[in-house]
Amino acid sequence: MTSAEDLNSIRNRDILRMMIKVALPIALQSLIGSSLSLIDNLMVGRLGELELNAVGVSVQIFTIYWMMMFGFCSGAATYISQFYGVRDIRNIKRTAGFTITVAMSAGLLFFIASMAFPQYILRIFTRFPEVIETGAVYVRIGAPTFLMLAVTQPFTVALRATQQTKLPLFASAIALGTNTLLNYVLIFGKFGMPMLGIRGAALATCIARLLEMLLILYIVFVRKNMLAGRPSEFFSYGRELVVRIVKNALPTTANETMWSIGMSLYIAAFARIGITEGAAVQACNTINNLFILAAFSIGDAVLILVGQKLGEGKAELAYQMSKKMTVMGIIVGLVMGAGLIICGEPILQLFSFTEAGKACAEKILIVYGATLVLSLYNGIQVTGNLRCGGDTKYAMIVETGTVWIIGVPLAFITSLYLHWPVYFAVLAVKIEEAVKACFLTRRFFSRKWLNNVIRDID
Repeated sequence: MTSAEDLNSIRNRDILRMMIKVALPIALQSLIGSSLSLIDNLMVGRLGELELNAVGVSVQIFTIYWMMMFGFCSGAATYISQFYGVRDIRNIKRTAGFTITVAMSAGLLFFIASMAFPQYILRIFTRFPEVIETGAVYVRIGAPTFLMLAVTQPFTVALRATQQTKLPLFASAIALGTNTLLNYVLIFGKFGMPMLGIRGAALATCIARLLEMLLILYIVFVRKNMLAGRPSEFFSYGRELVVRIVKNALPTTANETMWSIGMSLYIAAFARIGITEGAAVQACNTINNLFILAAFSIGDAVLILVGQKLGEGKAELAYQMSKKMTVMGIIVGLVMGAGLIICGEPILQLFSFTEAGKACAEKILIVYGATLVLSLYNGIQVTGNLRCGGDTKYAMIVETGTVWIIGVPLAFITSLYLHWPVYFAVLAVKIEEAVKACFLTRRFFSRKWLNNVIRDID
């Protein structure tokens, strides 16, 4: 039982201090990645709307893999955060090792498919032959990043779940900064290098991801981090631990995979309206990510901090902490949404848009800004509260259900049959976020998500 002293001790100031310690490095890492993604798109956008559209649809393949791995790693992070609450380092390493095994298996499949038949995959996302032809080049060159992320992402999640959030921030800052420099050199042929266009963009990303992986491995093994160990310590996971992780992580993996495919189908629906509209959506998504991915670090903080309290057996304290952190998240969402609307238009000026593309993008940004708080609230509930307590099956049903039953049909109906302007189609799709919020709020207050998932694990 949680003592009255524990409950009375959770002051807003203390919660805010803990959130800043955990969430700020994650937010900065997301902001760096989003900023450099914006720079990448600005550089590619200088080549033309065709190239921007081609890279936009090509990136969907990498996004689906990244979200699939994020889902599995997020499910594993539930265990790592709760193991960290009782300082069980041995099982933290085993959990990380099993996560790497799964990530590498999936990475090999994506690598082979992207090298062998990228054109067939890209046909899912666009109907324009010139976009498919251009995008296939980007996909093939970028395919090795699937294998690199299979190592980087599990260790990054493990470092975050053990409250070492500054270390992956350091690796990302250096690697992604290198990516920007290489993009400039290779896309435009600076400093005596050949002008490679989107080939250069893909090659720069590969080199940056390789550097990021090497930095993470250096931090863990050369610097003798608490996660360092012999291969046998990582890959000696027993059947009981594997079954529990898989039971928790399969719904999160299915959740993020189906969600990311749904998001990609939104892009596919909007891109079929026209090349200009597809380029506008791609630019707006990049700008939106500057704000929303940084804000989503609150969900990671909830999973880490509340999950540790659940691992310690303090369910009521965990519930009260999560309530306060959710309210703080809503405030952040309102501020970020306003910031997106105010700052988004000046950022759009940096893109080489036609007048029609610029007008279209400005309206899309208003929709994103007005609905950002709703997206963030749902993200905190799904990736933070429900996952930290192992309530992953319910989160999967609600999130994938609303996306596929409401969002995807609305995207195609409004874009291809009703022929609405793309910004109205984007607004219609946001209905699924409102429906999702209703289900998640009810689940949160039911307290059914407050579970200790590591009980009785050897």
